[in-house]
Amino acid sequence: MKSSVVFKQLFDQTSGTFSYLLADRESREAVFIDTVYEQHQRDLSLVQELNLNLLACVDTHCHADHVTGAWLMKLTTGCQIMASSSAGINALDRGLEEGDKVSFGSHSVRVIETPGHTDGCISLVLDDEDMVFTGDCLLIRGCGRTDFQQGSANKLFNSIHNKLFRLSDSCIVYPAHDYAGRSSSTIGEEKKLNPRIGGQANETDFVGYMENMNLPHPKQIDIAVPANLHSGRPEDDQVPHEPDWAPVVTTYSGNLEVSPQWVAQHLSDIHILDVRTEIEVEEEQSKVEGSQLIPISQLRERLDEVPKDKPVMTLCRSGKRSVLAFDVLRKAGWDRVANISGGLLRWQQEGLPLVS
Repeated sequence: MKSSVVFKQLFDQTSGTFSYLLADRESREAVFIDTVYEQHQRDLSLVQELNLNLLACVDTHCHADHVTGAWLMKLTTGCQIMASSSAGINALDRGLEEGDKVSFGSHSVRVIETPGHTDGCISLVLDDEDMVFTGDCLLIRGCGRTDFQQGSANKLFNSIHNKLFRLSDSCIVYPAHDYAGRSSSTIGEEKKLNPRIGGQANETDFVGYMENMNLPHPKQIDIAVPANLHSGRPEDDQVPHEPDWAPVVTTYSGNLEVSPQWVAQHLSDIHILDVRTEIEVEEEQSKVEGSQLIPISQLRERLDEVPKDKPVMTLCRSGKRSVLAFDVLRKAGWDRVANISGGLLRWQQEGLPLVS
């Protein structure tokens, strides 16, 4: 992979799904591959924190085990939704076919049509062919199932053996799923070691294997497939509920943060929990008016002193230890809690009022 490409691999534990973010380091243009609806806030936060301009959400196929986050990403970033023209998805901004390129900055991914798991499966090869995103076609030591949704073991054999296996042996394989903690492989490894299609396996061997697997249907299939035919757009067009008690931002690490400016304007409506040490407070000789001081080292033993009738905003000198306080309160049952971004340092930099 070129050093000028930003690459992030993300994982959804519930569905065993990998999502991938690719971006051009210079232009900051980016594409997302195989997003997950429930992970939208995490993925959006990553795009925002890296200051990226998301151009496209690409689905490698119409998923049966999770709902795509493509529609939510388009709603929040204005990106285009892309997938195979053969996928049957009716909400595409661009239908992709063999040889098409999806560009981001000076880079691109090239489309390889790899049907077999479904008719609309595609794989995406980075322009330098150092990595390939194989969706549910080629998995690590496995492959996509072929027993539903237009599945065809013969087509899948052709897609893997005659298309993907013709890439360089060193090309890194990034699949859409793994259920055993593996994150990547290579074309060379799979050609040699894949128990279904590697080694000396021919089409007859492969088809015989696939037709006798007797797998249960995916748990989410009745929900996921209809939703994914609309790129994850809900029937009522309702976006996931956002907190109404403060304009919080979810960080990539999963914390809720709120700006010091908003806190300063709503002091009577919230409760501020200052988790600095007593020595720090004495040395700095300043605090936010009305704030409660409980050092982070004592918080777990003094939780009953923290009120629940107002949203709680955690605070420390730099906004780092107060993230831990946020986590402690959330795990202890506080639903309305957020960290004050940047702590007292940012508070002072923005000229907000303090008391001695």
